[in-house]
Amino acid sequence: MKKNNIRVKFWGVRGSYPVANKDFLEYGGNTSCVELKIGNHRIILDGGTGIIPLGDKIFEEYVSSADNVYKRNPINVTVLLSHVHQDHIQGLNFFKPINVVSTKLSLFGYSGFDSSLDETLAELIYGKSFPINLYDINADCIITDMADSFVIVIDNDNERPILKRISSPDDLIPKKDEIIISALKSNSHPNYGVMCYKVAYKDKSIVYATDTEGYQGGSKRLELFAKDTDLLIHDSQYTTEDYLSNIFSKQGFGHSTFEMAYDCAKSANAKKLAFFHFDPSYNDKKLTSIEKIFKNKNENCFLAKEGLEICI
Repeated sequence: MKKNNIRVKFWGVRGSYPVANKDFLEYGGNTSCVELKIGNHRIILDGGTGIIPLGDKIFEEYVSSADNVYKRNPINVTVLLSHVHQDHIQGLNFFKPINVVSTKLSLFGYSGFDSSLDETLAELIYGKSFPINLYDINADCIITDMADSFVIVIDNDNERPILKRISSPDDLIPKKDEIIISALKSNSHPNYGVMCYKVAYKDKSIVYATDTEGYQGGSKRLELFAKDTDLLIHDSQYTTEDYLSNIFSKQGFGHSTFEMAYDCAKSANAKKLAFFHFDPSYNDKKLTSIEKIFKNKNENCFLAKEGLEICI
């Protein structure tokens, strides 16, 4: 990988709940998780079940770095949560690096509730629903609430990411080797909305927009947020037929159709579009047929698959 590239790897591309079935092997059955590697920095988008095999890989790298446990390369990761619905946090408990004392885990996200993000996670995935409490984990974990009036700055001079309030447009532009992560709050996902993220490095950017529902005429705020991005990863849970079904309409569920994602990418002039967050009932055959339709429209769009790795 070239020095200034962003490496993107998909570890979980499903929405709602994970699927284990032979007809779902090509695209995968794990829920939302995308890994970004930029230089020595690792950023993880969402903590669905896809974060479990990613954590296994990171743990293997840690163990193989040295025989002496005290000389091993410490794990340092940044996790961005779009929201706290189950399919975006259900893998966090089983993320192996949280069991390593030397791990530095910086977790940012949006709770949407009256309680803070750490209080919400402690209640939802630990405590009553797990054998240990959030505050019993071994890793040095800092959990921070994210708002779209702030950016996260990652650079080589600081061990941890820094949360900085936006005071001018210059704060959104990376300087030297900085990584700038900005956010857009979307209110289209019940009940409390969701955070979309933009990760910018050098002259490149990636926008992650899961669990967002399109509007008539398009989501202008998201289109502006994603303008000219190198890669837009966009929620594509439903076909238009399922979305508008007379039997069980999915309108108002907070998810987009493939057409909505395609139109957003086109309006934003995104260089590439990754369809993402597929309905768990859509098997490989159905998803392959959908991909063919959109590939005929534009070769620069594709359906995300578990294990797929691209460089931007």
